[in-house]
Amino acid sequence: MSTRKRRPGDRPEGRRLRSLDAYNAVTPFIMKDRRDATNFFSDTVEMTGLDRYIRRKRAEGMKGFGFLHIFVAAYVRTVSQRPALNRFVSGKRIFARNDIEVVMTIKKELTTAGTETSIKVAFAPTDTLNEVYVRISEAIEKVRAEDNGTDKTAALVARFPRFFFSFFMWAVRTLDYFGLMPRSLMAVSPFHGSLVLTDLGSLGIPPVWHHLYDFGVVPIFISFGAKRRVNELQADGSVAERKYLDYTVASDERICDGFYFAQSLKYIRSLLRHPEKLEVPPETVIEDVD
Repeated sequence: MSTRKRRPGDRPEGRRLRSLDAYNAVTPFIMKDRRDATNFFSDTVEMTGLDRYIRRKRAEGMKGFGFLHIFVAAYVRTVSQRPALNRFVSGKRIFARNDIEVVMTIKKELTTAGTETSIKVAFAPTDTLNEVYVRISEAIEKVRAEDNGTDKTAALVARFPRFFFSFFMWAVRTLDYFGLMPRSLMAVSPFHGSLVLTDLGSLGIPPVWHHLYDFGVVPIFISFGAKRRVNELQADGSVAERKYLDYTVASDERICDGFYFAQSLKYIRSLLRHPEKLEVPPETVIEDVD
């Protein structure tokens, strides 16, 4: 959480970065929409060691613990060391987000008639894997028990006549552009956060290549697929079965350069190989530039 004093030009959820080089400062004027600035990337995680770790944590009493919790914890830890991942672009300006907010899309019931909703969970850069697990679990239990603010707001505006709803969205977009969007709307908006995650593994399908939204500020969208089994030839001539999990990433290239993003993904990958490192807080937290 940023402790810097808010200055003119800052937004409620982030501070404007004023020391960026000229190239980064002009990119939001060249790539004006998030869809213009979207890069796509895919990666694969070998699950043998992670599955053992997940089974051990469940045996310790962490009901429902899974890969999602590990990945979110790895992302939070990466932001603590590489804060540019938590930037966003709005109003043709680049901002550093004050906190870490992860949006997750979930089904209230795993049926074709089950409704889809989203939860937004806030984390601190010092959070451990256990703290991430508790916060996600509480948020999921709460939204499955009752409608959250997102659902209630969507139900309200859905009643508007088309012309009024169009005007309402124009007004919201305009206020958002200038950083004047009401905090109450921002709190329930799934389009305002650090990252959106969708886990398609429970549906038994591969990850989708999801787009970024021009509305809101979310700079990264990650989709997980179902685990897949592969028979691999070993050095001694034997065949071993391995499990892999594929995921796709859509990112706003305006928040940081390609080298920085690649190194951040490598850091996440290293944490996934050693999830026990996420059980303790980071030694230091690095804050973004001025």
